Amino acid sequence: MPATKPKASTPNPGKMSPRVWFYSILLSLQYGAQPLISKCFTRREVIVTSSVLTCEIAKVVCALILMAKNGSLKKLAKEWTLVGSLTASGLPAAIYALQNSLLQISYRNLDSLTFSMLNQTKIFFTAFFTYVILRQRQSIQQIGALFLLIMAAVLLSIGEGSSKGSSSGDPEQILFYGIVPVLVASVLSGLASALCQWASQVKKHSSYLMTVEMSIVGSLCLLASTSKSPDGEAIRRHGFFYGWTPLALIPVVANALGGILVGLVTSLAGGVRKGFVIVSALLVTAMLQFLFEGKPPSMYCLVALPLVISSISIYQKYPYQVKKKEA
Repeated sequence: MPATKPKASTPNPGKMSPRVWFYSILLSLQYGAQPLISKCFTRREVIVTSSVLTCEIAKVVCALILMAKNGSLKKLAKEWTLVGSLTASGLPAAIYALQNSLLQISYRNLDSLTFSMLNQTKIFFTAFFTYVILRQRQSIQQIGALFLLIMAAVLLSIGEGSSKGSSSGDPEQILFYGIVPVLVASVLSGLASALCQWASQVKKHSSYLMTVEMSIVGSLCLLASTSKSPDGEAIRRHGFFYGWTPLALIPVVANALGGILVGLVTSLAGGVRKGFVIVSALLVTAMLQFLFEGKPPSMYCLVALPLVISSISIYQKYPYQVKKKEA
């Protein structure tokens, strides 16, 4: 009887290594703490675009330092191509830029409850596009876990700001400038996340390199928007660093490190699991607000907590199993 040739080992989609867990926990802590850090160290006068652009520069610097440390920077100089860069990072970066614009339009025309519920559909679209692009299937239990996660995300979002009312009662304006943009943004978010995962796992594009490339493309898109945006006018009138203090660099660096962690988690664990991390971070925010501001968690947060824990546990415990064909 001839010996069977062992198959190449592939990572188990149902389990995460200790390193991935470590990155995921760090990202959850960073994402959850970021609102409080920004509120504490960033003055209200700071122009948002200047803060975002500085953060993108910090991401590039941090990623290049890490690439130099692991020795991939020298290899990059020999193998990098513009076409490969645009394919792997340019398209997702442009999609994310369009998504952010659509979210801003939608948020001004929807109440918080409707916006939050529709915005959470991006988790489903991420799972859908990872299947279409990467053929990464979900088990029935994992699909159920995604439903639990979306329910938790909606509850947490409602708890954060259900007091905001709709800015318009016109049904057509709500539909075309509220509901449609947020749904398109959710589709684009899922597509971009799946493309990033494809670039890192299939094309073997370094997550650090993707961070550099996407930051550069995103910065160029943002710079182009300053020609007509209110922030661009404010920068021309008051200067780029208007309202800044040395302490304002703390949230910028924290956000930059978070961006690198997002790339690592997406590369190693996938876009769907990144969604679990981001939702978990909302619980971290609620906990930190209670510890440092004395603001107790809302009832929505308390109800969402077991949903998040259950969804993560189910998703990890019941991965999709490929049925073995009988000989």
